[in-house]
Amino acid sequence: MKVGLQQVFQNHGRAVSDGQVVAEEIALGLLAEELGFDELWPVEHHFTDYAACPDNTQYLSYMAARTSTIKLATAAVILPWNQPVRVAEKLSLLDHLCGGRTVFGMGRGLARCEYEGMGIDMAESRQRFDEAAPMILAALESGCMGKSEAEHYPQAATEIRPAPLASFKDRIYAVGMSPDSVVAAARLGAQVLLFSNRPDEALAEVAATYRATFREHHDGEPPAPRVCDFMYCAATEAAAKTVGKPAIANYFVSVMNHYELLGDHFPKGYHTYPQQSAALQAAGKDKACADYVAVQCCGTPDQIIERLSARREALGEYELNVAVRYGGLNTEQASNSLRCFAAEVLPVLRTWA
Repeated sequence: MKVGLQQVFQNHGRAVSDGQVVAEEIALGLLAEELGFDELWPVEHHFTDYAACPDNTQYLSYMAARTSTIKLATAAVILPWNQPVRVAEKLSLLDHLCGGRTVFGMGRGLARCEYEGMGIDMAESRQRFDEAAPMILAALESGCMGKSEAEHYPQAATEIRPAPLASFKDRIYAVGMSPDSVVAAARLGAQVLLFSNRPDEALAEVAATYRATFREHHDGEPPAPRVCDFMYCAATEAAAKTVGKPAIANYFVSVMNHYELLGDHFPKGYHTYPQQSAALQAAGKDKACADYVAVQCCGTPDQIIERLSARREALGEYELNVAVRYGGLNTEQASNSLRCFAAEVLPVLRTWA
């Protein structure tokens, strides 16, 4: 089972300087390689305390020189905010810098404040993603960004330099936070990257849609989905309850605020979010927060193994990302959680297919 470290670069409550956030994420990334994790997965987010890693390929270029074995994955490059030819160039260069350890994850973004800061109409997000993704994937395979008359990204035929080091097939992911994004991931032939924000049975339904759509468009069996958890691993249940669960709750509140999940502003292309907003309002913030905390990996090693095993029963085989620095957890708490997980949980997960 592949297990990666999700890095969110959150400065919860601006408790520390942004420079300290960056330094702590670097330290955790280096620790993840030492502990035997498979990949680093830094986000792309802009402008706020929620998460501030404006260029994950730049961060990973730095980590390429500091690491030797761990794979370097984007979680994700938000395509509507980036010119396709520049994405292909950056990924190709990164792959040379790290000796072929790059993994390309892409998404389309959800936060209105980030779209406004970029000067891009959020209502164009689906069309921009659907235009950009195949252009980038084709360029990474052929070494040339083909001529395109796309509405948002018209493009002359252009060679990518440095030329791609190797094929990116089997190292492509796409975030699937909405039904149409799940379908888009399957059509592209990408592995779908999900977040643990719903019960296992609902997550299994999403995975089933992905697999069915993948089979419609591609030969062979679909790859395993990847699921990201906000994780806290502690020696005692009491420590998980008093430290981990409040931090996860803090993170969920930051998600609601950053994405304005209770708002009514969602444009075309985000047609399921008004329904989610209504459901959240009906449940109330306290109940919604408790439900979110309940589906994450928080507890002793045995409790986390039990949680992940239950998901496996519902979902089938899957890959895993864990985030450890979020919601006000300090670097010592995050590091201890990561070490505890690596020592007690990771060896068990390695025995899974």
